[in-house]
This record gives sequence, structure tokens and C-alpha cells, in this order.
Amino acid sequence: MTTTAPPAAQSAPASALQMTLRTVTIAACLPYLALKVAWVAGSRVGIPDGSELLAHETVMRIANALTCLMDASVIVLALLLTRPWGRRVPAWLVAVPLWVATGLLAPIVVGFPATLVAGALGAETVGAQAAAQASWLEDWVWSMVYGGFIVQALGLGTLFVLYARDRWAPVWQGRLGELPPSPTAAAQRVIAVAAAGGALLPAALHALWAGGSTCGLSAGLAAGRTTDFHVVEAVHALWAASAAVGALMFALRIGRGVRVLVPLALAWVGSGATAAWGAWLAVTSLAASLNDPQTPTSAMHLTYAVQMIAGTLIAAAGAYHCAERTTPRTPR
Repeated sequence: MTTTAPPAAQSAPASALQMTLRTVTIAACLPYLALKVAWVAGSRVGIPDGSELLAHETVMRIANALTCLMDASVIVLALLLTRPWGRRVPAWLVAVPLWVATGLLAPIVVGFPATLVAGALGAETVGAQAAAQASWLEDWVWSMVYGGFIVQALGLGTLFVLYARDRWAPVWQGRLGELPPSPTAAAQRVIAVAAAGGALLPAALHALWAGGSTCGLSAGLAAGRTTDFHVVEAVHALWAASAAVGALMFALRIGRGVRVLVPLALAWVGSGATAAWGAWLAVTSLAASLNDPQTPTSAMHLTYAVQMIAGTLIAAAGAYHCAERTTPRTPR
């Protein structure tokens, strides 16, 4: 992909919409950052007495410091997408953090409202897992944190679309059947088909768990399932399937009349969600105690690892497409 935007785009000031979205996005980060800083400093605000989080104070401080830095990066990205200097940043340094941010936030945007709707409809939420979460943090903390994440996702996502429209518009123009021949078409097909096949494995397992299957789950996890568990698993299955569909549409030119934007968006969001949450779940599951009855099983570890690999490969195949469409061809 080209490293800089056209000269006119580099000097264009942010519009009123962009400035408003930037302000809202940054403001949505502040409550979360304040809470994390307070916890790192030793405060127990929002943490009830007897919470398991208090039993691992050093680990929690390190984790809170890391997640604080992750959310602070949203502020940097919001500035990058709306300031003139952001148009001069190398393409990969813009795309990679935004791909990760998209992947981490997209499941929350879909999953958190879905769990609220399920609860409002009277779905059963009691159980070991629900009881554990209730004992970790006060209810208001969950609402504040995930509500803030949703606002961040919508604001940052819209800013990225506006930024990409100005800098990389050729990437999604036209229809699949109109794409010019690619010198790396064969390699893209191999990577995309292999990665899509890999993504279908975690998609199938998450779908089974969402539907009530206990295959691959530990006895503790199976006994502690709640409606929230099923919703979250369904969301993971949805994004993994989206990544596979987007990759296959590109690789095999399925739906030649479909606009390029459709499979590109499916692959972008789906691969980001699959890879980022695969990595997050893998890290957190490795940190779980072996004596905990809800410790993830080997099948779950394998699922998370496959998610990371498949999501990353789909993103790599998409990067080839983007680079070719934004790089001027040398006449022969």
C-alpha cells in the first residue's frame, strides 16, 4: 500500500464531523482509563470485598497497566485519523493497530447489547460463571466499561472509514468481476483458501458451544454456562465465519457482481476479531490455574491458536490485494 496520501489530502483540515467524532471517541476512553489508573495505584473502587481479583494484586496491576496502554492507543489513533500528520504515517503503521482495535471491539459491539437483550427477555443468567463475574466487579463497572468500548468502536470505526476513503479509495472501488488480473493471484488463492478452511474450525466449535454442546469443554465450564456464554460463543462463531466468507469471495471471485467493499469488510472485521480474540483468549487461558475447574481444555487452546493463525493469514491475503490496488503499475 502507498505510504502517504495525495498532497491535497495531506493538508486537508479535519471536518466538523471528524472533530466531533474525535472528541466523542477520546471522551469515551477517559472513564476506563481513570478506573484502570486508580486500580494500578491501589484503589479498590468497583471491586467488592472478597473479589478474586484482590488475591493476585501484582498480576492485576500489570494487567491493568497493559490494558490502560491499549485503551490509550485509541486516543492516539483518533488523533492520527484526524490530524494532517496522520496522512504521512506509513500505511502499515495505520492499518495494523486499527485492524487489531477493530478485532477487539467488534465482538463487544455485537455481543454486549445482545446479552442485555437476552437478560431483558428473561433469559437465565445464574450459574457458576455469572456468580464469579458478579463477585469480581460491581455491576456498574461492566456497564461503564463495555458501554465505553461500544462508543469507542463506533467513533473510531467511522473515523477510519473517512480516513481510508481519502487515502485508499481505490482499494474498494468496483465489483469483484471487474478486478484486474493479479500477479500474485495464485498465492492469494492458496493463502485465502487455506486460511478460510482454518477459520471454519473455530467457527464450527464456537457454534457448537453456542448451541449447547459440551464437546471440548471442561466439566466446570460446562456446568457454569449462562446465556451470556452462549451469546459470546455465537458472536465468535459469527466473526470467524465472516472472515472465511470474505476470504473465499476474494480468492475464488464468488459473486462477481458484488461490490469489492463487501468481502473486504467481511475479511477485515472477521479476521481482526478472529485473530485478536484468539490471541486474547489464548493468553488469558494460559494464565488460568490448573486447579480451577473452569480452566480451558486442550481443545479450547487449539481453537484459540487456530483462530490467531487463520485470522492473520486472511489479513495477509487482504494486504496483498490492498497493496496491488494502491500501487501504480509501471507501463510495459
